[in-house]
Amino acid sequence: MSARGRFFRSLVAVLFAGVFWVGAAHAQDAGCTFEPVPSTSRQILRCREGLAVIVEGGARFTLEDRDRNGSPDAVRLRRKALLLDAPAGAVQGGFAVVTPQAIAAVRGTKWTVDVGNGKTSVFVLRGRVAVQRPASTAVVVLAPGDGVDVEAGTGKLIVKHWPAKRVSALLARFGQ
Repeated sequence: MSARGRFFRSLVAVLFAGVFWVGAAHAQDAGCTFEPVPSTSRQILRCREGLAVIVEGGARFTLEDRDRNGSPDAVRLRRKALLLDAPAGAVQGGFAVVTPQAIAAVRGTKWTVDVGNGKTSVFVLRGRVAVQRPASTAVVVLAPGDGVDVEAGTGKLIVKHWPAKRVSALLARFGQ
């Protein structure tokens, strides 16, 4: 395994130690505010560390402050999609999105996570994202333009360069 692969595997291990046992933080308690996007059902969640999350209308998620420092460092996404922008160094130790099928972890990047129909899709716009199943140690690393569809089960995760049509359809859900 390359040094980059070892780094991301270590990052995932550190980010997810204890993620399931820490309670959720309220947006205001976590130093975050919601801004409605005019004429849409979307909202933007802005946190004091520079983290910005565009929330698709109808998305169901919970912010988590696993290290209890007053700032979110993870989100548990159960339905629909989020477009996340976590500038490098914005969230000490990185930021994670946990879904029923996958865990996506980063230090600084812009990416989407979409949950629906029994699968999680992760796509990277900028930076790199490590993705794995919750009960697995196998990690794939996505680069800009790459995506992965994670279904329940134990099959191998296949990283693909997503076609422009799929990317455009996904980003249109966020007004991008």
